[in-house]
Amino acid sequence: MTAGRGAVRRIVSLVPSLTEAVAVTAPGVLVGVTDWCTHPAGLAVARIGGTKNPDVRAITALRPDLVLANEEENRAPDIAGLRAAGLDVLVTEIRTLDQGLRELERVLGACGAPCRPRWLDEAEAAWEAVTPCASGPGGEPLTAVVPIWRRPWMVLGRDTFAGDLLARLGVRNLYADHPERYPRLPLDELRAAAPDLVVLPDEPYRFTRDDGPEAFPGTAAAFVDGRYLTWYGPSLAAAPRVLERALRAAHR
Repeated sequence: MTAGRGAVRRIVSLVPSLTEAVAVTAPGVLVGVTDWCTHPAGLAVARIGGTKNPDVRAITALRPDLVLANEEENRAPDIAGLRAAGLDVLVTEIRTLDQGLRELERVLGACGAPCRPRWLDEAEAAWEAVTPCASGPGGEPLTAVVPIWRRPWMVLGRDTFAGDLLARLGVRNLYADHPERYPRLPLDELRAAAPDLVVLPDEPYRFTRDDGPEAFPGTAAAFVDGRYLTWYGPSLAAAPRVLERALRAAHR
């Protein structure tokens, strides 16, 4: 793995997943990250606002050689504003695991990582070894509704990274063929879909045992750490094990 750009010594990341990936692979190059960049813990760099409302002036003042962004997590007007300010912005698109692994390698190369990190090899190997762990009485995939927000209710739809991970574990998202990627649907419709399982992550909405499962009475609920379901980075190596444990726990 070699850098595809000139010497990159100062990086601003607008994507929590990529922040963690860069921080553990190329320590010292990050000079700015969002308020939502929680990993690795104790990262002592400038905070430049949220993923949806970054402070363009503050970012420009940090004089980054490269800004990392994502077409889903960051808004097009913000990316355009950064480019208009003369900054080099690398925009990723990650909607499947395979795409995520490729984009991670591209990002780390652009950030000057001298070689492919061990955690990326471990993540790839962990997912290659996955066999579906969630199935019904006849061995068929479990069907699921995967809310990501309530008030209004929003669920995973088509072409999502999280949906791809769940499919690899044997969970069929009932809205995987919906025209929208994150459809807003009435709760009555979600209940009427009669899923085998409701998967409740703790981000972006923090679903808990007291906030979420009561909306789906009689349906098994799997509580999952959103970092292992939606982040693409070092957490991918442990994600199959963590998610499998959560899915199995829902059916005990």
